[in-house]
Amino acid sequence: MSGSVLAVDIGGTKFAVALVGREGEILRVRRTATPPGGDAHTLWRTLDSLIDALLTEPAEIEGVGVGCGGPMTWPEGEVSPINMPGWRAFPLRARLAERFPGVPVRVHNDAVCLAVAEHWRGAGRGSENMLGMVVSTGVGGGLVLGGRLIDGGSGNAGHVGHVVVEPGGPVCGCGARGCLEAVARGPALAAWALGRGWQPGSAVRDVPDGEAAPYVEAATASGRQLALDAAAGDRLALAAMDRAGRALGLAVAAAVNLCDLDLVTVGGGLSQAGRLLFDPLEATLGEHTRMGFARRARVVPAALGQDAGLVGAAALVLAESRYWSH
Repeated sequence: MSGSVLAVDIGGTKFAVALVGREGEILRVRRTATPPGGDAHTLWRTLDSLIDALLTEPAEIEGVGVGCGGPMTWPEGEVSPINMPGWRAFPLRARLAERFPGVPVRVHNDAVCLAVAEHWRGAGRGSENMLGMVVSTGVGGGLVLGGRLIDGGSGNAGHVGHVVVEPGGPVCGCGARGCLEAVARGPALAAWALGRGWQPGSAVRDVPDGEAAPYVEAATASGRQLALDAAAGDRLALAAMDRAGRALGLAVAAAVNLCDLDLVTVGGGLSQAGRLLFDPLEATLGEHTRMGFARRARVVPAALGQDAGLVGAAALVLAESRYWSH
């Protein structure tokens, strides 16, 4: 492949587009905020204009890879992201194929693209059997077995967010109770802590002079703030991190026992809590993986940061033999 791939990462807070080289390197990138409450036309126009801004200099586009929130029809690429009501059965793949005729256009779930990125160029590189997870405002993932992405019948294999970790627990957005996503996603975790008296930003922190007041003033009830307060020693924030870690450990144990995994990578905003999240995760995993084959699985932080979605989207084209089955 002599040119580059156009990679598109569509999320509820931002759109990102990039030109990606054959080895997964980001050559050029543009980002913009997702229009709040945008209708179908506004959302498409925003994406189309962002692509225009990226391609102000000539570029040979060899294909288009897209990661987008679900649900979606796969591989047809009609998208209905839960956090973007303006797009319902929106023909995203068809629109992009019309703009870029004659090259492959491939659309997959954004969490799958994050997992693909970590397997191809990140913390999962070299692993034949891994689960890539993202824990943020939602919980999702992608599954690689035998060195190839596993899609399942509808493209949703690896959707670990709906493994039940607390039977009869909180109601999930999917309608079931006790799903991992209902317990461990950032907003749900913050709500759990608030309901028990957590006051965001109230923990005493060891920071340089002049920084404590802005910290408190900017505090909001978010997963990120919860992680900050836990790091500062807040009792309720620490309990919330422990709750999330144990829920993740149960889900990871189920995946490891079922799929005989070598590795699990964990990314997303909540993973930035570090050992506060990973320690209870690993302890719970150890309690529930007693068979020898399961005990060899390692859990590591994801490595690629904010560009992971773009790298994974590009891999749908650049490494199609491993990550695209249609």
